[in-house]
Amino acid sequence: MEEDTGIQKRPWDTCREVPVIKDEQTPWRLIKLLKVIVLCVVCILVFGFALCSKTSFLLLITVANKSTRILSTEQKPVALLCIGCSLIASSVLLIPQSIWKACYKKPKIPRRSTIALVMFFEFLVSLGAAILTIVAMPHLDIVTNVTILNGVGVLSALLQVTTQCCGKERGFFLLTSITACLLFLIGYILFVVLYIRKDPSDIKMAMWVGLAVGGSLLVSFNWWENYFRLMSVNSRSVFFKNFTKDVKKCQNILNILSGLLRIAVTACVLGAFVPLSKMDWDVVTAIPRQETRIIAIMIGVQLFSSLLCHWCSLAACKMHALRRCFIIPLYLASLAVMALLVVPVIVYYYDYRSSLNGTAAINFTGYCHNVVYGRDQNLNGSVFPHLVLDVTHTLCFLDMSKMLDIGMLTGEAVSLWLGLVLATIHLWHLNVLRIERTQNLFIRRLYEGSFIEQSLLLNTRFDFPIKRKKKNFKVFEPANVYVCATMWHETYDEMMNIIISLFRLDVYRSKNEPKFNDFTFEAHIYFDDAFKDVKGQEGRGLNEYAKNLVKVLTEVYVIFLNIDTKLFKKHRQVPDQIIMRTSYGGQLVFTMPEGNTIVVHFKDKDLIRHKKRWSQVMYLYYLLGWKLMTKYYKRWKKGEDEDEITAQVLNEKHNTYLLALDGDTDFHPTALMLLIDRLRIYPNVGAACGRIHPTGTGPTVWFQKFEYAVSHWLQKTAEHVFGCVLCSPGCFSLFRAEALMDDNVMKRYATKSMEASHYVQYDQGEDRWLCTLLLKQGWRIEYNAASDAYTNAPIDFKELFNQRRRWGPSTFANVVDILGDTTMISKRNSSMSKLFMIYLLFAITSAIMAPATICLMIAGSLAFVFNIHSSAALVIAVIPPIIYLILCFKLKPDTQIKVAAIFSIVYAFLMLVVIMSIIGTMVKEKTILTPSSIFVIAMAIIYITTAFMHPQEFSLVFHGFLYILCIPSAYLLLIIYSMVNMNNVSWGTREVKAPTETPKPAVSTPQTLTQRVKSEWARFIAWFKCCKKSNQPAMERRISVLISEPEQAQPEPQNTIVEDVRILQEEEERYFLKMEHSNLKSWVEALKTYSEDMHLHEDTLNEEEDMFWRELQEKYLEPLHYDKEKQDIIASDLQDLRNKINFVFFTLNALWLVATFTLQLFNATFSIQLPKFDLNMENTGENVQIDPIAFMFILGFALSVVIQFFAMLYHRVCTLIHYVAFLDTEPVEKKPEEPEYLPGKKSPASEYSASSVADSLSTNTSIGADDSWDESDDDIIEFVGQGEATSL
Repeated sequence: MEEDTGIQKRPWDTCREVPVIKDEQTPWRLIKLLKVIVLCVVCILVFGFALCSKTSFLLLITVANKSTRILSTEQKPVALLCIGCSLIASSVLLIPQSIWKACYKKPKIPRRSTIALVMFFEFLVSLGAAILTIVAMPHLDIVTNVTILNGVGVLSALLQVTTQCCGKERGFFLLTSITACLLFLIGYILFVVLYIRKDPSDIKMAMWVGLAVGGSLLVSFNWWENYFRLMSVNSRSVFFKNFTKDVKKCQNILNILSGLLRIAVTACVLGAFVPLSKMDWDVVTAIPRQETRIIAIMIGVQLFSSLLCHWCSLAACKMHALRRCFIIPLYLASLAVMALLVVPVIVYYYDYRSSLNGTAAINFTGYCHNVVYGRDQNLNGSVFPHLVLDVTHTLCFLDMSKMLDIGMLTGEAVSLWLGLVLATIHLWHLNVLRIERTQNLFIRRLYEGSFIEQSLLLNTRFDFPIKRKKKNFKVFEPANVYVCATMWHETYDEMMNIIISLFRLDVYRSKNEPKFNDFTFEAHIYFDDAFKDVKGQEGRGLNEYAKNLVKVLTEVYVIFLNIDTKLFKKHRQVPDQIIMRTSYGGQLVFTMPEGNTIVVHFKDKDLIRHKKRWSQVMYLYYLLGWKLMTKYYKRWKKGEDEDEITAQVLNEKHNTYLLALDGDTDFHPTALMLLIDRLRIYPNVGAACGRIHPTGTGPTVWFQKFEYAVSHWLQKTAEHVFGCVLCSPGCFSLFRAEALMDDNVMKRYATKSMEASHYVQYDQGEDRWLCTLLLKQGWRIEYNAASDAYTNAPIDFKELFNQRRRWGPSTFANVVDILGDTTMISKRNSSMSKLFMIYLLFAITSAIMAPATICLMIAGSLAFVFNIHSSAALVIAVIPPIIYLILCFKLKPDTQIKVAAIFSIVYAFLMLVVIMSIIGTMVKEKTILTPSSIFVIAMAIIYITTAFMHPQEFSLVFHGFLYILCIPSAYLLLIIYSMVNMNNVSWGTREVKAPTETPKPAVSTPQTLTQRVKSEWARFIAWFKCCKKSNQPAMERRISVLISEPEQAQPEPQNTIVEDVRILQEEEERYFLKMEHSNLKSWVEALKTYSEDMHLHEDTLNEEEDMFWRELQEKYLEPLHYDKEKQDIIASDLQDLRNKINFVFFTLNALWLVATFTLQLFNATFSIQLPKFDLNMENTGENVQIDPIAFMFILGFALSVVIQFFAMLYHRVCTLIHYVAFLDTEPVEKKPEEPEYLPGKKSPASEYSASSVADSLSTNTSIGADDSWDESDDDIIEFVGQGEATSL
């Protein structure tokens, strides 16, 4: 079409209403500041823990020296024992971890040759470490002890040279590796010469020196695996290749064996050296208290600082702060340890010389004889001077007054330190993915606490390093993301949210001018029930909801493209788009400004099965079945290699993701990228969900905001950390195609409900059921707290109750289904252990007992306020729930909700009384150490602390007060309503009333002659179509609607299944409407007329795709025909299921209440007596009586909350690491230079131009590119996968 250029019809109406496009909710400046603070803290922690670990370890070795005075000669075995503990600490931690993984991850048994060779290397390493640290180092000076540990990288340097030569990578880093070898050799030579030349006849000293050199060489075998894996790639030896593969696959078993071997070898060396040195182990139990405290502090600091240094180093690498928070701090740690130990020696020495006032000339040797050797062994007062003098004692062997000795000692230290630096210089150019897996960062899980910085640097993955001067973009398999949204009766504003989100994504990853190759996407919207009967139009036309979507697409396109840049100038707003008729309704193919497409599938419920689950089945089979598999099937039919095709299919299934959305979801591209990270890095993750934020206002929404927050803060994080997330909500979740196409997932998800339990589990919570199928197949589901999405929440009481009426029974059914298959799931799914199943069992038990728990809580408040017996209070508290339970069985659902609303108001006031009663109890009893008080205070502290850990959401704490007031409504009335109405399987939300212009005719009214003729004619046409259909091939059949004989209307039973019943009279009127208006325009023509600002071009589907839709409709999505007899049976079965489950459910609650009532009657006999303490922690002499059942339940609930709290802390750290890494690695598109304008003149570009939107998205997703931690000094910044910077 030609462009419509002209003058505005209404020049006075040029103002616009523009929705929010930019991310105005995320405080990017604070996040940028947080990122800088986090990196600074991690850098300081790595440096500090490495410093503490190395210093405490060297002090232990100094104390173990026979000549030092802090410990007497007889007490030296204690120090040696602590050194041995430091050597085996990591093995002790590794063994149970490997046993756990071996039990739940199907361990593979290594071959005997692999075991023998690995055990040989481990024996050499453990023997060398024990000889070096236990036998040799206690006889050397402190400077040599600091520097000789750097010499453990000598074999790594040699293997680097060998690896690069084998890989034919002879470049800059080959030279550095050779130089490192030479420096190590020079350092060892200087060390040997320095000690041997002092007294060549001292055989013992020569032996200690030889053991030190030999021990360090043996320890350097520790990282052989880092280089063998690369050498095996180009090796021709089959044994060598199989050996390295076997080592990688059987790590858990090998770690267990190597850990046990290390412990045994260290114990043997320690056990043999002590008797050979004429020391006795009996002194270990007789060491004085002061010495015990000193040794305990040293070994405690050493063990914990080593472990924490390992964890912080891992966090630094995952944050992509490899250089600034990992390499540099560890390089400086050795120098800092040297300064920390030597500087006090020098200060004390010069202080002593100054104290002589020049009366005597004294050198370092004289200082040793006068001060160091002549001091007493009394440890009264500060220990620090004794430690300094003991360190000085180790240096007295060398004549520090001679420049030659000082020069040789300095040369030795510098050579070995520089050798370590050059041996690990390749780490400056290491390729690291965002949130890289630990096993890909560090070759061995084992860290060496005795030389922590050397082990961390040398254990980091070695790759063939090539220094590049320009940016390099590493080729990585791009992901293909299908964004799939389901719509039904969304409002105009809700549609605006999701369409703007899709256009943001279009700007973020442009298809017309792609700048990043991390992923491509295609959006699909599946619009349920989009058609209606329209008078004066041929066939059925789009309803108002579908038309609103077309209007929203047009408006958002204009906002993002912003064509109207000239005053009073009218342009064609949107380019031509494609509209197509399909066998299920129609398609609108909409191309966004940057070239990505949105395909809107308008569904006619008369032609295809409707409701959300069937829309999901529709896009699963279309995108994964048709679009993914058909192209490979064509290639296979042409005779291409089947193995190659199979490999390509598996690869594409693995890298294809589906983003499931609701029709009102609002999200930003960063949220999607964070979910993609989880699936790309971890291949066993089948789905990942983000943090869902309910939007809206009003008390109902405020309640949901805090409920959602607590659920995500504690429950979802605990599931993520200890097992798997049980439900990945369909409003914002990313699924892996490989997981969805797995056995018993997609195929079973398309199963039609045939039994009463199916309607509850399959249709009422389709998202949770899909996740249950994934978990049963062994896939992991994760939660990413930094991936934020916003969705509208029910704003009125009735809609909330109906929503939870669906969710409650479905959740219960799916959790019971998982618990019923505990053994099978634990074997298939390595993330879901039996301990996690116990946690789920307790959680579901707590949910079942919630009504009784609320009754007990209310009874306690009544007893306190009205000063009545607890048994009488319990009877009074149970009466209202029983009344409401009876009313629910008798009244209609809407009336039940009205009664619940009245009860909720009463209970809210009662909850206020409960809160005041608990506070009153504390004041009256003058103690907070009662079980109820401790529980309430502990829960308040946990929730407030949790909110502080989520600073962006801390304001939700103020909604917590409303949440507390609504606890009886949510956990008593709502549960009763959900359980009683379990047989009502209607959707319950977003439902609209049936049109009132065509009232249902009375049953008793007889049909007129005309009506009878129409009815007979309609039945004849239906019979003719049916006969004609049977003669057509299966591939070409259209789904037809059969019109049955009108049934006598009967009143529907209350609380039964609600189905879409097509009334015969409506079908007849629709048919004759088509006959009368056959010459009128179709819905396509009507839509063309409706969309004035967008020209629609009608096209047709290709024959193959059209055939696919017909076959899919025929097999899985044919509309469900109304069968009154069958529906009556299902309704009866649902009632029976409801009655059985309700009987068990309420009986369990009643049993607990009866048991509690009985215990309260015999309170003095069965109660638990606990002493009562006042606020000063003094015993008042009184006892507090506690119901044992209530006490155990409260204790169990508190324990579960505490477990969730610690899981939240761990998850917050992991989320922070991921988010900082994302901010630091997301590629930034350079902003276009803006033209300069004269002062006082505005730019003619609009505020919401496409470029400004792109800039805002880039800024929001890439904060940190210009912060104080600028990496402009790096030689290279690489991007891997989803734009990860790989050189840090």
